[in-house]
Amino acid sequence: MLKIAVLIFAIGALGGLILASSVRRGRLAPWALSIVHMLLGATGLVLTALVVLGGSDAGKGMVPIALLILVVAALGGFYLASIHVKKEVASKGIVFTHAGIAVIGFLLLVAATFHLV
Repeated sequence: MLKIAVLIFAIGALGGLILASSVRRGRLAPWALSIVHMLLGATGLVLTALVVLGGSDAGKGMVPIALLILVVAALGGFYLASIHVKKEVASKGIVFTHAGIAVIGFLLLVAATFHLV
């Protein structure tokens, strides 16, 4: 299940790159892509949480830490969505902080999933 979560997060990250490029240009990101990005992130979080809460060996080690970091990134994403709803362009700093936290969580999840640490 973690490999599926990694794949889903990776696809969501591609959408995040497009969203961030809109913000970098000072434009409002496409709303539909924002929704897809959010749904992919939420799906990845749920799959990862199911593994951690399931108590299997796959949910031990770095996986709970990755999950915690990804939850923090998701909270940042909710904040970004609240800005988007007001039809405002988020600050680049907030967008890149959200992205940086998400990348750290994602890389930890990849490392744990594929036993790289």
